[in-house]
Amino acid sequence: MYRILIYTILIYWAVINIVTFFVYGIDKWKAKRSKWRIEESTLLWWAAFGGSIGALLGMKAWHHKTLHRKFKYGVPAILIAQIALIGVIIYFWYI
Repeated sequence: MYRILIYTILIYWAVINIVTFFVYGIDKWKAKRSKWRIEESTLLWWAAFGGSIGALLGMKAWHHKTLHRKFKYGVPAILIAQIALIGVIIYFWYI
């Protein structure tokens, strides 16, 4: 039972990070071509829903949103919050 839950969470986590990475790349591609852009709030929500590692990798790989304070400090803050949440869950799981 717990294995299925853990596998499901890991699959979700992998997929959300891969998708987030490519969403950042798509937005950079659109920016270079002066096309309709993905809203900044949408990019941040992708990070907040578990894609913070994909967002950071996308920012580095695509050189995208690296100078914006919201992203420069916000995405790492989201990642730290997610790591802390995982730590709290693991801590209380084993008490």
